[in-house]
Amino acid sequence: MNAALQMRNNTALAVAPGNPGQAIEQNQYLTFMLDGELFALGILAVKEIIEYHSLTVVPMMPDWVRGVINLRGAVVPVLDLSIRFGRRSTQVTKRTCVVIIEIAAGGERQVVGVVVDSVSQVLDIPSSEIEPPPKFGAKIGPEFIQGMGKVGGKFVILLDAEAALSPGELGELDSIEEECQVEAPLPEG
Repeated sequence: MNAALQMRNNTALAVAPGNPGQAIEQNQYLTFMLDGELFALGILAVKEIIEYHSLTVVPMMPDWVRGVINLRGAVVPVLDLSIRFGRRSTQVTKRTCVVIIEIAAGGERQVVGVVVDSVSQVLDIPSSEIEPPPKFGAKIGPEFIQGMGKVGGKFVILLDAEAALSPGELGELDSIEEECQVEAPLPEG
């Protein structure tokens, strides 16, 4: 699409082709499976998706920090959202992958990897089909949920990537990167 884009949160505003005065709102989300449930992240936060391979484990980290990878020379912490949400650890299979996302942390951008069971697809979910997060009854904390997207008569849990980590925990991730860069270079991954 040769349209100009303006970004706001996870919403991309595109100028309608042939009608430069009209903006079209598009909410695109990358959907993925996590412990048998369908979740989604705003596509604007997703940098790339990579195959799961061995990680370098960093001692004395929270159990939801699986380790770090070397992504083109950068140390990237890899998180297990399943554990973060109070569930069992993500089981590694041939479909397991790491979604590399970029989030805001204290005015800076932080790149982290998130282990998921499998990536499904990119969906367009109009704002009119997004409900506010439930106040109770969700299997994860409502502070992690941006909303509930209605797709084909079912709900998709739209995650708030930045809220899934508190500012103090983002500071821990910065210290992981610093420790790993000082100690020794990581093997390419």
